[in-house]
Amino acid sequence: MNNFSMLHFLGNLLLALAGVMMLVALFSLLTGAPDAGSFLVAVLVTAGAGMSGRLILYRKKEISLAESFSLVALAWVLAGAFGALPYYFYGVFDSYLDAFFESVSGFTTTGATLLEDIESLPEGIILWRSLTQWLGGMGIIVLFVAFLPRIGIRGINMVKAELPGPLKERVVPRVAQMAKYLWLIYVSLTLMQIILLMLSGVSLYLSVNHAFTTMPTGGFYPLDDSIAGLNNPAAEYITILFMFLAGVNFALYYLLLRRDYTPVLQNEELKFYAGVVVVSILVSFFILLPSYHAEEAFRKGAFQVVSIFTTTGYVTDDYCAWPSFLRTLLLFFMFFGGMGGSTGGSMKQARILLMLKMAFREVYRLVHPSVVSSVKLGKKVVQEDIIRGVSGFIFLYLFFHVVTTLLLSAMGLDLVTSFSASAASIGNVGPGLELVGPEETYQVIPAAGRLWLSLVMILGRLEIFTVLIFLAFVTRRY
Repeated sequence: MNNFSMLHFLGNLLLALAGVMMLVALFSLLTGAPDAGSFLVAVLVTAGAGMSGRLILYRKKEISLAESFSLVALAWVLAGAFGALPYYFYGVFDSYLDAFFESVSGFTTTGATLLEDIESLPEGIILWRSLTQWLGGMGIIVLFVAFLPRIGIRGINMVKAELPGPLKERVVPRVAQMAKYLWLIYVSLTLMQIILLMLSGVSLYLSVNHAFTTMPTGGFYPLDDSIAGLNNPAAEYITILFMFLAGVNFALYYLLLRRDYTPVLQNEELKFYAGVVVVSILVSFFILLPSYHAEEAFRKGAFQVVSIFTTTGYVTDDYCAWPSFLRTLLLFFMFFGGMGGSTGGSMKQARILLMLKMAFREVYRLVHPSVVSSVKLGKKVVQEDIIRGVSGFIFLYLFFHVVTTLLLSAMGLDLVTSFSASAASIGNVGPGLELVGPEETYQVIPAAGRLWLSLVMILGRLEIFTVLIFLAFVTRRY
């Protein structure tokens, strides 16, 4: 095991994280916020740990595929652990475990929170909370690979371990260049949303926090009532648009930049994603129509469908009070997620589409056993090893979901709360139903459950295999 290379890389990563914390500390100092001292202490601790790893003699040596996956898993755990320090040092939480939960929820773009009075917090803490989601959206590893290309280890494997989705489309030949393009698109969309929100009447500070938690499909919000607190229909429509855009494969945006429109227009996963969203919005509209006037029924239904579907987790209404069918539909959508290669969580559209095609193929084989048929996504034949990988992923995803539901139930929580909290955590959605619904927090979850859900959020963000490879690697060596 190349301990020197891995510790050196993790040290650099913590130094970069300390640099971001320092920017927030400067913001707090300039605005006179009372959390500046807490951020400075967190910067010193994080930078100290980073320098300890950075000063270790670096041996430029290729690390194995298993080590690359392990390094990604360790990086996300460390990001959550050190990202919790500003919360803990300022006293937002009495328990470091709670601070860790909030930090992991941020970096994994889950949006599950323990905070009940967000608006009472200093602006620096709120900005840090939003920044953790923005950094986690495209991926802290992808960011690191983009701007520090001389890391000397297998950057492509680390990007593959982190980017969500079963089909990683190769945007450009070099991984560092690919990462830069992805982040350029990500930043551009963020800036576009900030500008549009400001034009709709939202303040600069709220617009920045808003965009920082929309594009990563995160869901943290600086107001206690989430976006409903804005009371701004125009901002809600803007958010619907950008949540949908965040759920699209970012490789398609690169193709659009190159004016290569045909692969985008013919992309079957995009058609499936857009089709399911449109149909679901229409269904929610007609169900809500008796309770609201037409425009409000459309806006509330569209917002909540896109928010849950893309795993963003924003709320504009208490959907727990909606008709039972819609609540069930939203719970079902927690297992969908955006397209592969998007910032969304959960299973991803490509996997669901592939499983549907595989199921139809098996039925066809039963009727025509002598016919050789293949599964296609668009015009491309999907290799059998990818289909096996998708099948394995879905089994493991549901397995960990069931295990988490059982564990939460064993801690005294009711079935709906346990089931939805598990689905919302492993799918990186955020709000669930009943005791963890849109107007509640995760305070009801016992301490052991919060720790487990923190790990489940990382498991879901890294799409299970990365974490399991890391655990298998450590177990085998030690």
